Amino acid sequence: MEAIAKLNNCPTSPRKMRLVVDLIRGERVEKALSVLKFTNKEAAIRVEKLLLSAINNWEAKNGKTSDGSELFVKTIMVDGGRQLKRLRPAPQGRGYRIRKRSNHVTLIVDSKNTETTQN
Repeated sequence: MEAIAKLNNCPTSPRKMRLVVDLIRGERVEKALSVLKFTNKEAAIRVEKLLLSAINNWEAKNGKTSDGSELFVKTIMVDGGRQLKRLRPAPQGRGYRIRKRSNHVTLIVDSKNTETTQN
């Protein structure tokens, strides 16, 4: 059984978020949590909370607690979200456009037992 957790309109650029997400893709949940805890980026804090939410969703869906060894990060995607468009003053009366980017993160957690029984 898999469980999904989503984070919408996170005020971090998708490019910066993908740097953190690539570290945990396909890893065991236990290892992914330790990697995120010691990653020195702001996006790691948000992804860690999202991963904990996905674990709780899996536990609620299956009705049992997980010990972390059977769960792994099956899929994690970062998509671009809305952009806030702002103007910064520029020389000679011009204005430069600033795009404050945001992103959407989708995380799917699955158990190893389900994967081996399907094959």
